[in-house]
Amino acid sequence: MRDKVSFKKGDNVLVISGDDKGKKGKIVDIFPDKRQAIIEGVNFLRKHNKPTQKVPQGGIVKKEGPLHISNIKLICNKCNQATAIKRERTKEGKRVRVCKKCGEIIDKV
Repeated sequence: MRDKVSFKKGDNVLVISGDDKGKKGKIVDIFPDKRQAIIEGVNFLRKHNKPTQKVPQGGIVKKEGPLHISNIKLICNKCNQATAIKRERTKEGKRVRVCKKCGEIIDKV
């Protein structure tokens, strides 16, 4: 069974807790089974690389690490505020995500 996650790749989100609280970014990758997401420009980790033939000097590389989805909120495209999401059905029967603050459909139908 697949876990239900209210976020998708490309969504703009706001970090609501942790060291990067208040930062905004776009979801680059999402892992529904772990309930984590990687957000562009947020939660940088340092990875130590050994010298190889491709990278002879080795070194430390900064890259984005995953955040738990409970620590992020979706930003509505219309009202430009962090909002909760509710799911509704359209007249055609498709399920879409809807902003709880302004009522705008977030998904492109």
